[in-house]
Amino acid sequence: MIVTTAQLFKHAYGRYAVGAYNINNAEQTMGLFRGCIQSQAPFIIQISKGARKYTDKRMLEAIIRAAEGIFPEAIYAVHLDHGDEDTCYDCINSGFYSSVMIDASHESFEKNVAITKRVVAAAHAKGISVEAELGMLGGVEEDIKVDEGNACLTKPDEAAQFVKQTGCDCLAAAIGTSHGAYKFKGRQSLHFEVIEGIKRLLPGYPLVMHGSSSVPQEEVRRINEAGGKLGGAVGVDENEYLPAAKLGVTKINIDTDGRLVWTRVHREFFRDKPTEFDFRPPGKIFMDEYAKFIAHKNEKLGSANQLTALRASLK
Repeated sequence: MIVTTAQLFKHAYGRYAVGAYNINNAEQTMGLFRGCIQSQAPFIIQISKGARKYTDKRMLEAIIRAAEGIFPEAIYAVHLDHGDEDTCYDCINSGFYSSVMIDASHESFEKNVAITKRVVAAAHAKGISVEAELGMLGGVEEDIKVDEGNACLTKPDEAAQFVKQTGCDCLAAAIGTSHGAYKFKGRQSLHFEVIEGIKRLLPGYPLVMHGSSSVPQEEVRRINEAGGKLGGAVGVDENEYLPAAKLGVTKINIDTDGRLVWTRVHREFFRDKPTEFDFRPPGKIFMDEYAKFIAHKNEKLGSANQLTALRASLK
């Protein structure tokens, strides 16, 4: 069942966070649905601009439609991740997406407000939820690159002004995370004081955490032992997910960790079977491993075993 992020957030707020997972192909999609059914968790499928171009947006949408039929008990939203204004309108008019993100965080506050207001008006006219971003995360995500020196945390008072002026349904705030695999050197923690400050000014309002992968060191080690050359990186401590959710961080984006699982499975498979050339056996292993990964993340987010209660709340 496809629902809006607003419907998911209403049930989750202050209790757990909904995992938002990026997908690019059939294997990721199958592993995601299996993992969420195994853990009985609602979720958000995120489709980036890059994913829409990887094959063809219609191919990816068809894969999701097929998964909807295969897993009729699943409850999830279909969300555009990091969209520009034109891409948002294309998704809004497609009739497929239940939520879009307009990312104008690189613009001035005033221009960000103006762009976001236009997208909100178009989306709300069709019952679609809108996520916006304020503040700038460091790191790299597809065509988005921000040096750590230029990253800036979201200011709570600006967040309150922004939400009031734009009418966006949720806000991606810069609270100390970073995009990509090469995140931080040394210890990095969320800025809970920023989250608490926003919550005081916007009580009951759902926040979004981007760049939330934990970069499991075991995955990095195994990738490197199988021929990879990933450098040192530290992600978000998984044990900070739920405390953040209790403060209103209701959507948590996880992408990099899933890519690490894919890389580890395929590097190890072809290292151990150098004469193999059929991509289906490692694909089957990946779907199983990705499902386990998703179920584990949902446990950490607190979203596991929430399907029954959520379904009842939607009636």
